[in-house]
Amino acid sequence: MPNITLRNTFHVRNTPEALRAHLSQPQSYVGLSPLVVAVKDVQQGERETRYTSVERFTFLGVVKYDNMIKVTLRSTPQTVEGEVDSPGGVRLDYRFTLNDKDGGTEVEDLLVVHAWARPLLGYAAKKARQVQLARAGILASRLG
Repeated sequence: MPNITLRNTFHVRNTPEALRAHLSQPQSYVGLSPLVVAVKDVQQGERETRYTSVERFTFLGVVKYDNMIKVTLRSTPQTVEGEVDSPGGVRLDYRFTLNDKDGGTEVEDLLVVHAWARPLLGYAAKKARQVQLARAGILASRLG
C-alpha cells in the first residue's frame, strides 16, 4: 500500500506531562483536528483506547459528509501514538513525541498516510498536512 510520511516539529510552552494528558483523551481531538467534530463509542482498555471519531467534510460549501473513522490511541512516557482507519481505504499511523525543551515541550508530530490508490493518497496526504500544521497552533493556543 503506497504511503507518504509527514513530519512537523513545534514548541508548546507547557510540560510534556500536560501535553501527554491532553493528547491521551479522545475528546481533546474535537477541534484539535479542524475536521473532527465529535468522538463516540469510547472504549478504554488497559493499554489503549479505541473510539470513533467523526470527521466532517464540506463539499462545494454546502454538501456535508460525516466520515466515521476508527481510532486507536496509546500513551507512553514520551509519546502518544496510534492508528486511524478511515472508510474508503485510507489509514494513518501517528505519533506525537514529547521532549522537555526550553521551558516547554518540543513536539514532533509524525503522520504516515496510507491509501490503496495514488490519487486518493495525494488527496488524503494534502488534507492530513493541513490538519497537522493547524494542530501546532491549536495545541499552542490550548496549552501554551
